[in-house]
Amino acid sequence: MTEQANNETRRERVVLAYSGGLDTSVCIKWLQEQYNLDVIALVGDVGQEHDGLEQVKEKALKTGAIACLVVDMREAFAEEYLSNALAANAMYENKYPLVSALSRPLIAKHLVDAAHEYGAKYIAHGCTGKGNDQVRFESSIFMLDPDLEIIAPVREWDLGSRDEEMEWALAHGIDVPTTKKSPYSIDDNLWGRAIECGVLEDPWNEPPADIYTMTIGAEEAPDAPTYTEITFEGGVPVALDGKEMSYLDIIYAMNEIAGGNGFGRIDMVENRLVGVKSRECYEVPGALALIEAHKALEDLVLERLVLHYKLGIEQTWADLVYNGLWFSPLKEALDAFLATTQRCVTGTVRLKFYKGSCTVVGRKSDYSLYTYELATYNADDEFDHEAAAGFIKLHALSCKVWSKNRHAMGVQGAQFAKVAETKDEFEK
Repeated sequence: MTEQANNETRRERVVLAYSGGLDTSVCIKWLQEQYNLDVIALVGDVGQEHDGLEQVKEKALKTGAIACLVVDMREAFAEEYLSNALAANAMYENKYPLVSALSRPLIAKHLVDAAHEYGAKYIAHGCTGKGNDQVRFESSIFMLDPDLEIIAPVREWDLGSRDEEMEWALAHGIDVPTTKKSPYSIDDNLWGRAIECGVLEDPWNEPPADIYTMTIGAEEAPDAPTYTEITFEGGVPVALDGKEMSYLDIIYAMNEIAGGNGFGRIDMVENRLVGVKSRECYEVPGALALIEAHKALEDLVLERLVLHYKLGIEQTWADLVYNGLWFSPLKEALDAFLATTQRCVTGTVRLKFYKGSCTVVGRKSDYSLYTYELATYNADDEFDHEAAAGFIKLHALSCKVWSKNRHAMGVQGAQFAKVAETKDEFEK
């Protein structure tokens, strides 16, 4: 058969975000049967726990994929994504350091690249219709290439339960797990682990100890504190306890240090983008410790107005990323602002870990704006105390004028009521 004839008879192609689990394995066969598509599976290593991704590749090919790409994304994840997250001190709802949300745009980028390489018209994923990840994948794909089409099999098929999925898989020659599935839904990467479902669906239930793998219980932590020094250059960690290391290696090391001291567990009720409140548990030892250290260094080197304005930017940035808008123009603009704030975030922070806690106990930088002569209350004090009186008068002047006017007009809001009552009683 000629090459022209091959091209004419070749089926359309779809690139599938593939994990090797039941859902995505069923997706391969389902896409073949329902859409008559050739499937290219893509497996991304973003630092998640696994027993070997080559095994996952073999399973994808055995299940029917015409190709399976295994991509080590860890270095890019750290350098291009987690570095930006650290610059933003990114915490969704001021609690959660965006574990899953940070990896999805990177995986989406590779899905789009693979679609271009293989001439695929479609991209597919195994997300449900109730979670955040469907939004993150699809929004990222649309922003990277608006001409690609999305297929979401789990939203479309009529397999209503895991048992039905397993029956369907067995009927189509797909390997299914031989061991009992964990009652929890878990997603993990370099930045931490997200755990939900099972007994966690009742917000009153205490999280069982068996959900945790990155952290030990605080009561099991060492009886002596652990001190660690993190050195930053331009807002990015570059050394640990004086030893130069890549950011990727520092993340791995901090997960071990912080997790080994019982630090880094979060139990929260979270507001999903799709409108559902969800009880989520997270293990984020390294992420939380690095954010704490980074914030402490920023406190030392950033000018007050910049630091205060940045707090609002951080929340907006976290919301955008959580909501799947990594590649949006606003996120890009905020990254530009954040980059300017990081130019002098260079120095060293000392952390103390003890029984589930992480405390900043030291910070230093050549760019420090802390001035001993202005801060001290000793004889070395150079602060101009006499200037304070005039400053206060000007600082409060507009409010003072407002107060006089309102008193003269007899307009007394709640803020005046108690004062007026007390004054009247005194005059009597």
